[in-house]
Amino acid sequence: MATHFPALKAKVRALPDTPGVYLMKDRLGRIIYVGKAKSLKKRVASYFQAGRARALRQQPKIRTLIEMVTDFDILEVKSEPEALLLEGKLIKQWRPKYNTDFTDDKRFLLVRVDSASELPRFALTRLKKDDRSRYFGPFAHSGLLRKTLAQMRKQFGILLADTHPTKLPDGRYRLYDDARAEIYGQVNEVTPADYRGRVDAACEFLEGKSREWLASLRAEMLARSAKQEFEKAAELRDVVLALERTLARTRKFTRDFTQLRPTDAALRALQEALGLDAPPAHMECFDISHISGTFVVASMVRFTDGRPDKDQYRRFSIKSFVGNDDFRAMEEVVARRYRRLIAEQKQFPDLVVIDGGRGQVSAALKAFVGLDCMPPPLIGLAKKAETIIFPDAREPLNLKLDDPGLNLLQRLRDEAHRFANTYNADLQSRKIRESILDDFPGLGAKRRAALLAHFGSIEKLRAATAEQIAEVPGFGDKLAAELHAFLRAQ
Repeated sequence: MATHFPALKAKVRALPDTPGVYLMKDRLGRIIYVGKAKSLKKRVASYFQAGRARALRQQPKIRTLIEMVTDFDILEVKSEPEALLLEGKLIKQWRPKYNTDFTDDKRFLLVRVDSASELPRFALTRLKKDDRSRYFGPFAHSGLLRKTLAQMRKQFGILLADTHPTKLPDGRYRLYDDARAEIYGQVNEVTPADYRGRVDAACEFLEGKSREWLASLRAEMLARSAKQEFEKAAELRDVVLALERTLARTRKFTRDFTQLRPTDAALRALQEALGLDAPPAHMECFDISHISGTFVVASMVRFTDGRPDKDQYRRFSIKSFVGNDDFRAMEEVVARRYRRLIAEQKQFPDLVVIDGGRGQVSAALKAFVGLDCMPPPLIGLAKKAETIIFPDAREPLNLKLDDPGLNLLQRLRDEAHRFANTYNADLQSRKIRESILDDFPGLGAKRRAALLAHFGSIEKLRAATAEQIAEVPGFGDKLAAELHAFLRAQ
């Protein structure tokens, strides 16, 4: 078994027991396999359990995959169908080496509307073509989708793929020549313009823009139930659930897909602009914040797949010196961050971004030299002209202001700046609140420190009783009572 498995096992133990998608990565950080899971914890763990792994390795392809995995990421979702949709979407996006199931979209159904036809029909397909048709989906539940289309045919009077209308001498069309015309309860002889209105209404429904029909179906369901027509009420209930779930899946997938495409484009643009081996799935950015050399703090924010990964954000107070020196502060926090990752045997990010110019970048590079390790790809982003600074001999780079890669770097940098400023403001506010102790006579620095160490904050000290204050070393009953009275009067 590979030597990196113990580190991965530790990561597996922290996984949630929820549905989701996992992304297996090789030593270069490339996504080589995407899988879905009802339980992320159980499914991912199976790759690194001795007995299960031995069984998997009997298959040459899976054995090779397991041997190449050095890390993984997860994306949590709310249900198995959502995991199925997300799995397919990510496979199509990243085209991992060891995935084949989704290369031809066999798992998903789309609704195709042949808009160029005089009488557009609604059909199911698994392949989206550039043929001027409108497509809706994909949909995880084929059964629900078919039930939805059957109900839409009754409600909107649309045609499905199994119909063959007859053109009449006056230019109108007879949609059905059998009993279906009566069953569906719609006008059977229509002009192309009249029918087009039906198509538009049905398409709006698939886009989630119409709620009136669902509301009326729910009302009818309740009315039938009140009349004790339970069979019909149950039938309507099934229809409502099918419609709701079909529309919900479409809206979620469309929203996720439209968010993912620009982010994917930005990551690939960064890869090309910076000469990286792969799109930077994990990026970390550092910023220093201070006011005239006081309250000097630093922030580090992390983006995963182009989006904020707030659980990984970190804040730093400067410990190695007092004063105003951005370069020393940057060297300190970068060294502290990656010294810890080395100690925890965690991978470095794909790209480190420094908020600043040549001096800040050199300070960050000096931190890696002090750690005696090879730095990951490292750049600076200088605010004045949004210039990208490299730590080597490459010339500074200025991308177009609308370049998606630059825009992603700006979002990352601005988030680091916001996070650092928030921490700075918190410290200032805390310091202002604590300065009230300076006004109490006879309370030196040592006793002030003892109070704050004991209670943790000025707010908790204010809420304490005189007896609780007296428990702090250096305080007798009299001084504690005086301080208590002082704080209550403020």
